[in-house]
Amino acid sequence: MEASKVDVLIVGAGPAGLMLSLWMAKLGIKTRVVDKRTGKIVSGQADGFQCRTLEIFDSFGIGQKVWQESNHMLEVSFWNPGEDGKIRRHHRGPNTQPNLSRFTESVLQQGRVESFLIDTIRASTSPKHPLVEIERSVMPVALSIDESCVNDEDAYPVEVTLRHLTEEEATPTQRLSNLQDGLYRSNLAEDDTDKLIATTQGVREEKVRAKYVVGCDGAHSWVRKTLGEGFEMKGESTDAIWGVLDIVPITDFPDIRSRCMIHSAEFGAIMIIPRENKLVRVYTQLKEVSTGTGRVDRSQITPELILQTARKILSPYTLDYHYIDWWTAYQIGQRVGDRFSKHNRVFLAGDAVHTHSPKAGQGMNVSMGDTYNLGWKLGLVCKKLLRPEVLDTYELERRQIARQLIAFDHKFSRLFSGRPVTDDSSEGSSMSEFQEAFREAQLFITGVGIRYQPSLLVCREDGDTGGDLGGGLQAETAPQSSAASTGGLATNCKPGTRFASQKVMAQSDARPWELQLQMPSDGRFRIVVFGGDISQATQLATVNELGAWLQANLLSPAKSPRISLAPGPDPRGGSGSSQWMTDQDPSIVDVLLVHAAPREKIELLQDLHQVYHPFDKKLGWDYGKVFVDGQTHHEGHGRAYEQFGIDPARGAVVAVRPDGYIGLVTALQGEEGWKQLQAWFGGLLRSV
Repeated sequence: MEASKVDVLIVGAGPAGLMLSLWMAKLGIKTRVVDKRTGKIVSGQADGFQCRTLEIFDSFGIGQKVWQESNHMLEVSFWNPGEDGKIRRHHRGPNTQPNLSRFTESVLQQGRVESFLIDTIRASTSPKHPLVEIERSVMPVALSIDESCVNDEDAYPVEVTLRHLTEEEATPTQRLSNLQDGLYRSNLAEDDTDKLIATTQGVREEKVRAKYVVGCDGAHSWVRKTLGEGFEMKGESTDAIWGVLDIVPITDFPDIRSRCMIHSAEFGAIMIIPRENKLVRVYTQLKEVSTGTGRVDRSQITPELILQTARKILSPYTLDYHYIDWWTAYQIGQRVGDRFSKHNRVFLAGDAVHTHSPKAGQGMNVSMGDTYNLGWKLGLVCKKLLRPEVLDTYELERRQIARQLIAFDHKFSRLFSGRPVTDDSSEGSSMSEFQEAFREAQLFITGVGIRYQPSLLVCREDGDTGGDLGGGLQAETAPQSSAASTGGLATNCKPGTRFASQKVMAQSDARPWELQLQMPSDGRFRIVVFGGDISQATQLATVNELGAWLQANLLSPAKSPRISLAPGPDPRGGSGSSQWMTDQDPSIVDVLLVHAAPREKIELLQDLHQVYHPFDKKLGWDYGKVFVDGQTHHEGHGRAYEQFGIDPARGAVVAVRPDGYIGLVTALQGEEGWKQLQAWFGGLLRSV
């Protein structure tokens, strides 16, 4: 059997696999995606989207679709037993800390979001960007790595045998014949992969040779198990069992349309998540099904048991339903793998390498965060634009996040599942302690507080030792960039953090913009030049001198790799890039200028170096790269310099990675700062 060849083979077509597939489609990488199930999710599963995830969706042009269809969770209520033992509202406040992002946490059915991702993958097809194939009812049954050629960039060292299943073989078994459940994905269920391999005949088998394989195949990951020794998941489970119902509730509970965290005196706890289309998700602690020894009687878990327990916890309020959409149950536990890749040829992402409880709304978000981090690195290495050493940073950066996630979830889930403090007993978890843990974790929960440690991609600031990641976790030793960031120039632009969005105004037409929208996920690095008050002659001269230096040293065809841009939705509006109108591919390094001068004192084409308004013989001048931190006609003053912590008298230069995270902050004035840019890019790109 002769093997076909593919650059990237992705195992698993859930959110993590589809996020990676979208990157591959945008970058034009020959990719196959296989999933052993018959079709995408139509009910239940993950539903919560944090601020950073919505920003990522928006960078691909689909954020507004998710935002418009989802339910926005703006408020959270905490309930605790009163003196009489009955629950009462203890506190009410914002669910998402204000001013962290232009988005707040929202919820939408997982299958709907998968549809948006698939549609965008298909819309990214062009002659330079072939269709990424997503194949259902296909599973891997064997994997081997030819270690003799893993360092050969042109080799296809990973061989995978794929089995095509019949529809019956690929359809998961449901507990109840008339109702969808997620038990087959739960950690309470046995993994059926080995059974499928042993018992299925399939329609046919084929062999595929790949440059890279990525396992996005969930907590029971076949890819991880096949990699063998050293790739085991480590952690622990608790006796806490939780049931989940997606229902249209009939209830007199007053906060049913707010996110609620409810502790009862003796029956356990509930979390309520209001969903779209009148649905509500009810997470219910099930004390009855645990033996206290870690063993669980799964046969007892039914929608009726979950509802009965929820009624006891909510008493004296009533709860019923006429319509149920989906249900499941799971056991709380936290596990993480030590290794996220093998030879930088086979990678693991999402639940395949870290698992935890779902109540903090992290599972789908962190899983897609993994493949959003990996996707651009893998794609640009495949295109031979990025040095292959950069692939080492995937494990470095995402293992750090997984470790932080496990530490947070360990604390949060035990506070949630623990017995509350009451007037009769001081033992247990106080509501104040629980609220404080929720508040302190906001930056991590929302995703906007992530800070990757120094590496080839993140330049250490002056005086930054980079040792403490918080929560008692220490940074790992990693190869460093030869460039260094200058501290104090942009106090709210820390290397390793996401480049926050602030409101600015286009120089050309006075339109207000979120600055993040000018930095779509298309595989390009950004240099954001904060030029300060360029109505001052010396400041303008400095900005133009930098422009000339950038053109000569980073952006010219001889110095900078070119990258073709894919069609598809654009976060700035419209159906895609106008790049199809010209034969000239742009530089992989894109330059934006944000100045603080009065807009009327600057003439875009006359005053500024051409690097800030590049010319194309078919498209003309580019008017979309210069912005003003100033008073808009209709939306006020964004005060971007103040928000970024930049002094307009000095300015700053911020280099941003293709995933929107800051790699370097350096000086606007003087060649020493400019050389840091050259050193940083020189350690990453092939032809700089």
